[in-house]
Amino acid sequence: MKKWLVMTTLIVIGMCLTVNLSMANDWAKIRVATEGAYPPFNSVDKNGDLQGFDVDIAKAVCEAIGSECELVIQDWDGIIPGLLAKKYDCIVASMGVTEERKKKVDFTNKYYIAPAKFYAKKGAGIQITKQGLQGKTVAVQRATVYEKFLLEKFEGVVKIKIYGTQDEANLDLASGRADLGFAEPMALTYGFLNTPKGKNFEFIGPTYSDPKYFGPISIALRLGNDDLRELLNKGLKIIRDNGTYQKINAKYFPFDIYGD
Repeated sequence: MKKWLVMTTLIVIGMCLTVNLSMANDWAKIRVATEGAYPPFNSVDKNGDLQGFDVDIAKAVCEAIGSECELVIQDWDGIIPGLLAKKYDCIVASMGVTEERKKKVDFTNKYYIAPAKFYAKKGAGIQITKQGLQGKTVAVQRATVYEKFLLEKFEGVVKIKIYGTQDEANLDLASGRADLGFAEPMALTYGFLNTPKGKNFEFIGPTYSDPKYFGPISIALRLGNDDLRELLNKGLKIIRDNGTYQKINAKYFPFDIYGD
């Protein structure tokens, strides 16, 4: 009788563990956070729907791995805390991989690369040197690698004005409340310079691609979610191999942003 009871108990425990393991690895639905304020990568259209390169990539990856994609809008400066608080499962919001971020979150393989540049009003005559930037006000988005770069490379040289979104930084620059901005050139080209408000602005100075700051752009997820990382990497490979990635790329850019 005792032997039967022990065997029954072990079977029940085993069944519970199997169910719990299955539930833990069930990614039939993946909650994906994006900012919704960084065109053409992620933005909200007039109908209130999310759109952009990041959004299309997220949907394509989920479709490739057979998961439902639930999109969540989250302000940039709270996007990692929201992930850690389990408000969503991953972030697809043009987030660059840095050593500092890797202490808090995990990353998939890249889905594009992004350098950085200064931009200013045409004919401003600003030289991108510590002497040429002395006392200038630079607009930059808060909690980004671009802000970190300015703080570490130009602190004490420029006045750094930080903003909640890139659009806010661009609008303040266009209004004359900053001398120049610093951000990712692809987003600036299609989200500002090619618009009526940005037509009088241009890129100036060198392109910055220091991997310490401007590493690959990847999907972020919580540390320890190895099964989800492997699944997302599988999805990224599928859309690269079957041409879906290239179609999404061509929808937004006339050049390959994936990089070498």
